[in-house]
This record gives sequence, C-alpha cells and structure tokens, in this order.
Amino acid sequence: MDNPQKIAVRHRVDYVGAKMGMWIFLFTEVLFFGGLFLLYSVFRDKYTLDFHNSAAELDLFLGTANTVILLTSSMAMAFSIALIRRGKKASSILCQGITIFLGLVFLVNKYIEWSAHVHHGIYPHSPLLDNMSRGKIIFFSLYYVMTGLHGLHVLIGVCVISGTLLFTKKEIIHQNDFVKLENTGLYWHFVDIVWIYLFPLFYLIT
Repeated sequence: MDNPQKIAVRHRVDYVGAKMGMWIFLFTEVLFFGGLFLLYSVFRDKYTLDFHNSAAELDLFLGTANTVILLTSSMAMAFSIALIRRGKKASSILCQGITIFLGLVFLVNKYIEWSAHVHHGIYPHSPLLDNMSRGKIIFFSLYYVMTGLHGLHVLIGVCVISGTLLFTKKEIIHQNDFVKLENTGLYWHFVDIVWIYLFPLFYLIT
C-alpha cells in the first residue's frame, strides 16, 4: 500500500498534468478565435463604413446586458472555486448553479436578438442581405459565425458546469480535489474574455 507521501506526490503530478492539459487546450482555442478576429480586422479595414453602419442595426441594449451577465457569471464561477477550497460545498454548488442560470440567460438573450434579425430578413443568404453592399454581407456573415461559435462555447460550458455541480454534490469534487472545477472555471473565463472582445467589435464600432 502506498504511503501518504507517495499519494500526495501522485496527486500533485495529476493536478499539474490536468492544469497543463487545460492550458494547452485553451491555447488552441485562442488560435482559433484569434484567426477569426484577424479576419474581422482585415475586412473591417477594407469596409469601414459598411461595418459602422451595420453595427448600428444591432441591439446595443441586449449586447450590453449579455456583457454584464457573463461578467457576473465569471464572478460566480470564481466564488464557487474559492468556496470549495474552503470546504463550503453547499455555497460552491449555489454559485455553480448561478453560473449555469446566467449562461442560459445569455443564450436566451442571444436567441431573442438573432430572432429579431431573422424576422427583419437579415440572415445568411437571405434575399434582403444578398442585395446589400458587400461590406454589410461580410459583417453579418462574421457576426453570425463568430457569435454563433461563441454561443456554442457557452452552451458547452453550461453543460460542463452542470457536470461539475453534480460531481460536487457527489463529493467527487471536494476540498482536497477540485482540479475539475478549476479547469472548468478557466474555460468559462475564456468564454467570457472572448465575448469581451466580440462586444466592442460588433456593437461599439465607431
């Protein structure tokens, strides 16, 4: 039987390995979204006026609300990790639940916003959009692709956090083993950061 010192060393190695794996995954995500941001920048420089006029058609209120929602959800996620480290299981579960709820609210708001655009005939390959200037077509194509991919990441995050909440209830995640929750928190903060860039690029173009 392994002695406590060996168990502690093995646990430390597993922890470092899990964290390293998560950072490598997030690095690939940064490269992925970075490529999209670069593409956006190239076309924005080429069609500056069209991008500016197109941004005026987006719902700034919903965009701002979703920014506040995600920032609050990241704070709740950070609290959940801090609380589990202190052995406060119930409070950590509550904060994870709040994060899930806010993530779902974000998705509902995005659905409402997209639905409004579709109702007005602005969606990929719609007759109305196809008759607009090339710059506007590119703007809304990038808008749907980039916010859609971000929304997918939010949905994945909500599902993963639901799993960590269940793991916390079953004490698979606990005060002495919370790397799964920490890694999930890193992913959620990354999703938040991506939106922090998307919001001004699409909603606050000047």
